[in-house]
Amino acid sequence: MKERAVHYVCSQCGRVETKWLGRCPDCGSWNTFEEEAVRKPSDGKRAVISTATKPVSLEEVEIDPLFRYETGISELDRVLGGGVMRGSSILLGGEPGIGKSTLMLQVLEKCSSGRKVLYISGEESPSQVKLRAQRLELNLSSISIFCDTRVEVVVSLLSEEKPDVVVVDSLQTLTSDEIPSPAGSVNQIRSCSTTLVGLCKQLGISLFLIGHVTKEGVLAGPKVIEHLVDTVIYFEQISSGIRLIRAAKNRFGSVDEIGIFSMHEKGLSPVANPSSFFITDRLTKDIPPGISYTPVIEGSRTFLVEIQALTTSAKNGYTRIYSDRIDTARVTRVAAILERHAGLRLSDQDIYVNVAGGMKLSEVSIELPLALALWSALTNKSIPKALISYGELSLAGEVRGVGFPEKREKAAKELGFKRSIVPRIASRSPLVQHACSTIKEALDLMNSMK
Repeated sequence: MKERAVHYVCSQCGRVETKWLGRCPDCGSWNTFEEEAVRKPSDGKRAVISTATKPVSLEEVEIDPLFRYETGISELDRVLGGGVMRGSSILLGGEPGIGKSTLMLQVLEKCSSGRKVLYISGEESPSQVKLRAQRLELNLSSISIFCDTRVEVVVSLLSEEKPDVVVVDSLQTLTSDEIPSPAGSVNQIRSCSTTLVGLCKQLGISLFLIGHVTKEGVLAGPKVIEHLVDTVIYFEQISSGIRLIRAAKNRFGSVDEIGIFSMHEKGLSPVANPSSFFITDRLTKDIPPGISYTPVIEGSRTFLVEIQALTTSAKNGYTRIYSDRIDTARVTRVAAILERHAGLRLSDQDIYVNVAGGMKLSEVSIELPLALALWSALTNKSIPKALISYGELSLAGEVRGVGFPEKREKAAKELGFKRSIVPRIASRSPLVQHACSTIKEALDLMNSMK
């Protein structure tokens, strides 16, 4: 009996080896090589992206005014850069049960007005999909469904039907007869994705691919898939009933925009006032120690967020820092700056940091409010009411300026804040500003305010 020919493929970068390796020489990942059967020789037939027979000047290329269209879901359109591009491919990832299929059904129903839409399901039967659509109270007659996982059958259907919008749920269920490997393997995912993306570009079909994520929270499959598609967006759950969409890659827009949805029995709906979503009603109440407020910029939006800090005496002389919404290294650096330049003793304290609402913060402007929250928690002194702060901290204890100060203070004013501690005075500010050049000056201002 002839032995089956196999090789080993890295699930992260796609490197092929004749034997199993513990560490990939290309991407450096550990234990990512998976056994794959050797692929049959291809007949060379592949979907092509362009139908032009010869090169043309960019000046001669005509752009359809309807090349981009809105999905009808404002928060998703914002993340996509204003809407969906014809012929584009979008990879949507997220944890199981977070609402990916629900969102895609809502997108198809919104896009069905004047367009032909198709839902390809490889994980659920037509009756299961119909039950979900009925629960969401969608127009069932506007959505076509097809259940098959063979990519050759899907390609034939798309070539014949030529829909405008297609959702494939999910990418990991697709298989190709050319590849003797199970569904979800590296070769299957790479080959099926390449085939579908190329065909949809050729036919002008907007393609949504739903992908699984690993336990580390990254999209399963080789990284080449993320390079292949035009847009990669992640669906995250930041608190009970609240979902957030963030773009990790977008060829047609910014990756800084985020979309916020609330989940209920009728599906996902955009949050009405996201600018005030992350703060609690404390403008008229006493603020407990360890709380500070700051405006952060995400794309074209400004959000007011609440940073929470808690310090407790370390046990057995071993200090720890707990922070999953702000990078732990940043918390450690800010604590060191406070200890060196403000005389606060934090080296014998356990530090806990959180962001209300569950939003992850990475902007440098949060360093000053984080320092104020740590000071407040350690000294048990509350931050004054209706006060915001923003600024970057240097290792020398300086408070440096950040971008868009007017935009930050305008958003704070609209939500009822009255004062701000800032690196330098900005012109035409709607708030009463208090400037500081060092962290020591900022803490002195805190002690002098009422």
